[in-house]
Amino acid sequence: MQFVFGDPSSTACVPGYASASVAVQRLLPVFEGRTIYTKFVAPDQPHGAWLAYYEQWPFLLRPNTDPIWDITKEFSTHNADVVSKHTFSKWGPELAAATLYGHELVLVGVSTDCCVLSTALAAIDAGVRVRVVADACAGVSHSSHQQALSIMAQYAPIIDVSTVEDIMSDAV
Repeated sequence: MQFVFGDPSSTACVPGYASASVAVQRLLPVFEGRTIYTKFVAPDQPHGAWLAYYEQWPFLLRPNTDPIWDITKEFSTHNADVVSKHTFSKWGPELAAATLYGHELVLVGVSTDCCVLSTALAAIDAGVRVRVVADACAGVSHSSHQQALSIMAQYAPIIDVSTVEDIMSDAV
């Protein structure tokens, strides 16, 4: 949940960001003390296939300290660790440790069709069950959001596409 994806003036703005943000905020109390924010940030020097990506999206080639990469205001006061990566998937040792190496990972955020999908697939490959909270995610379009959710639903039972209400009722 970063400025680059939530700011309507950004070329990378995700249209459903505001609605996903409200849903994510509803979930924060359920995961108090167990929340990790992940951030996509540009590398200092892209290489390999990333060269073509940044040729298409040159405005994203900014230092990690650029405010576009910051977590948006509604989340910045919430006490949580932050993991920054130069890749779409945010899976790695930090998230693995947060799942206690093999339990469940609940994913929310943007964009469903990029970072959420990439992280979910990497996590299940590592043996972790994933719950993707559909209404707490948004894609670059409604159609791509739905397509990504449909793809992930095909991985049931190791990926469960849920809703905020499902998560809230399971927490009671």
